[in-house]
Amino acid sequence: MPSRGEEDGTAAGGRRLDLVLRDAGSLALPYWRSAERWRARALLAVIIVLNLGIVGTSIVFIYWQKIFYNALEAKDWDAFIASLLWWSYTPRDGVTIGFAPALALFVLFTGYELYLRQALQIRWRRWMTEQYVGQWLSDRVYLQMALTDSGTDNPDQRIAEDIRLFVDNTLTLGLGLLRSSTSLFAFVWLLWRLSPPIVLAGVVVPGYLVWIALLYSAFGTWMVHLAGRRLTPLNYLQQRAEADFRFSLMRVLENVEGIAFHGGEAEQKRELGSRFATLVTNWRAIMTVTKRLTFLTSGYAQVVLVFPLAAVAPAYFAGRASLGGVFQTSNAFVQVQNALSWIVESYPALTGWFATVERLAGFHHSARRAREANGGATVTLGERDDLDIVNVQLSCPNGQSLIRDVELRVSPGERLLIKGASGTGKSTLLRAIADIWPFGSGAIRRPAGRHLFLPHRPYMPLGTLKRAVCYPMNEAEYSDLDVRSALADAGLGHLAPELATTDAWERRLSAGEQQRLVLARAFLLRPQWLFLDEATSSLDPAAEAHLYSLLCERLRDTTVVSIAHRHDLARFHTRVLAIEEGVLRNVST
Repeated sequence: MPSRGEEDGTAAGGRRLDLVLRDAGSLALPYWRSAERWRARALLAVIIVLNLGIVGTSIVFIYWQKIFYNALEAKDWDAFIASLLWWSYTPRDGVTIGFAPALALFVLFTGYELYLRQALQIRWRRWMTEQYVGQWLSDRVYLQMALTDSGTDNPDQRIAEDIRLFVDNTLTLGLGLLRSSTSLFAFVWLLWRLSPPIVLAGVVVPGYLVWIALLYSAFGTWMVHLAGRRLTPLNYLQQRAEADFRFSLMRVLENVEGIAFHGGEAEQKRELGSRFATLVTNWRAIMTVTKRLTFLTSGYAQVVLVFPLAAVAPAYFAGRASLGGVFQTSNAFVQVQNALSWIVESYPALTGWFATVERLAGFHHSARRAREANGGATVTLGERDDLDIVNVQLSCPNGQSLIRDVELRVSPGERLLIKGASGTGKSTLLRAIADIWPFGSGAIRRPAGRHLFLPHRPYMPLGTLKRAVCYPMNEAEYSDLDVRSALADAGLGHLAPELATTDAWERRLSAGEQQRLVLARAFLLRPQWLFLDEATSSLDPAAEAHLYSLLCERLRDTTVVSIAHRHDLARFHTRVLAIEEGVLRNVST
């Protein structure tokens, strides 16, 4: 679907953090309360335990480093080997797990954490995709949004791409925050124990390295926010630009013949170039902001590797700390700083996540508005055998009147032809009968039974030829023999051997062949009520007359309502009406 402009009521990237988090909660919570909640919660619980195990092994590595470097300093070969391969013991430090078993645990925890997180991601994504596709297609929300919502651009991308990004980033960022918080509490306690008190201006400051880590991280977070805060709106716009460019490419693929007939390659190239130029311009803005952000984050990350060593080095040179103690304290400082710097490290991912939340929330709100909209004539089903249209007024989306004061009754078995100049509202009247036109008023009472609407532009679903003929019914309900017979009636008997062939039928078949194929649907499905919206306009008059005569012969009991321009089709109908100056008039009986 093409881009439609800015999100209604939402300035990209300009919403308050609390509103974004509220929307994120409304997007995420339904899954954790759904029928899949127990399996999802169990998976999440195991993943959390594995994350805690990863933090635990990180603590083990901190204690191991002290033993390892002390063994190096003392040139103790036995202690060195023991610290690498199994475990070591000292009266002061007790038992310390060696590098090899700690590494085995770390690899095991990390591998299964990733595997189970991916399993939860795909389950959550599948559930959300089903929900969003259901919202989009139910109650013809997709049509209402296309006609009335100028703010919800590219719903295909929101379902296919944004849901994936939301699920992946929500789990990745959420579990990263959990791991950082756990690491913070664990390593702050350790760093506090390892930091000797210092005296500043006559005041004793215990755990001074903890305070330095806090100040360092707070300063880094503030600087990164200043440098990268523009990434949220830029990421939002980048997702839109990517979707618009992809949509333009899809349009070329869908209309190759029309473009070729018009010789429109140069114009299409200009359009694609313009769309891609917008994408590139926004990307360059992202590059500029990311460059500044990278300068800060890379420098920030490198300084912290040396800074704690420099802070602890005086104690080592003064003989108050061993080499192992220096590295243990330094790495504890790094772990505390990393935990405190979660926002710094995750800032680009967070900005992308904010943009994704806004786009999904915008889609959700637009779908809800479309479902709650109460426009158009009221359509009821199954109350009587006739089709009754009572005091129906129809208008364009801009409010301009199309048809007024329509009073019409169509009896079973009748064949009605509606004529009129282009733009007078003939097709719109059929859309109102189908309950897919939200602009108007009045009442339409449709009879029970199977109704089949065949629009001017045939729809060819993806899949086999048999599926295209049987659509919208399940192809398994019809035998190949019946489908071949319907194709033969429609003049497409030469395609019968290809029932199981999957192809791009909308491109392979000509416009006339496509209209013949949808008429084959009518022959196959045998509806009680058949509505034809210029469904034979691409055929020559002789072929059109032949197919209408077959409809009268094969579907004797079917009520037919036709929209057409050609006057000679009147002979296949029992009544003819015309729309003139916004009024439905009787032409002949």
